[in-house]
Amino acid sequence: MKQHSNAYIIGFAAGVCLVCSIFVATSAVALKERQEQNKVLDRQKKVLIVAGLMEEGQSISAQDVQTLFDENIKIRAIDLETGDFDDSINVETYDQRKATKDPSLSRRAPANNAGIPRQPLRVLIYERVDGDDVVLLILPIEGKGLWSTLYGFLALAPDTKTIEGLTFYEHGETPGLGGEIDNPRWKGLWKDRVAFDDEGNPEIEVIKGAAGPPDTDPHRVDGLSGATLTGRGVTHLIQFWLSNDGYGPFLEKFRAERSAT
Repeated sequence: MKQHSNAYIIGFAAGVCLVCSIFVATSAVALKERQEQNKVLDRQKKVLIVAGLMEEGQSISAQDVQTLFDENIKIRAIDLETGDFDDSINVETYDQRKATKDPSLSRRAPANNAGIPRQPLRVLIYERVDGDDVVLLILPIEGKGLWSTLYGFLALAPDTKTIEGLTFYEHGETPGLGGEIDNPRWKGLWKDRVAFDDEGNPEIEVIKGAAGPPDTDPHRVDGLSGATLTGRGVTHLIQFWLSNDGYGPFLEKFRAERSAT
């Protein structure tokens, strides 16, 4: 075979591709466990931040994150339809996203504006606890933005109405536009807003333009400049998960139990 023949070039290129593909595949398998650990660690950090236990951008070791999380956060599984706790679920191994794709563990979502096709039958919620007292509810939320599905956490005060924080841990929105949902200044605007109207309907929304302060304009949050559709997506997904199709049954029971004690 001639050194510079077409057959040689094709064979050489195929060999390089084969070696590279083996290297990439081996690396992916070898690093998979570490990648999964990093994803869990990142979500724990986001929960701690929205719970007010960490500052945005704070440098803290993985061990300290785990300790802080274990000492202050309790994970519970709930039946989405009834709102009851389901302690039969192993919260350490339960994969909510996988459950959403499994017809036996999920349901078709009702028609909604949040772009959610299916919901898991069991969902994990997070409680910030002080001894036996729940001082904050942290609810996973998701839904369509402009270019991607947004995954995040909404923190509610024990009255289940007052918003204490909002954060997103995964999305593919445009940096500088829809990606501004990660901007600490914008996320700070959510604190002390009120999620529901006087009749208990989800009322919180991202508007186009500037909203007033929480005490005079409690149900509205500033829009994102140049990212109206992303802001609209945030509105839709939060309203969906706070409705009776989402965490509504759980929040109603939570309020009833607290008022009874």
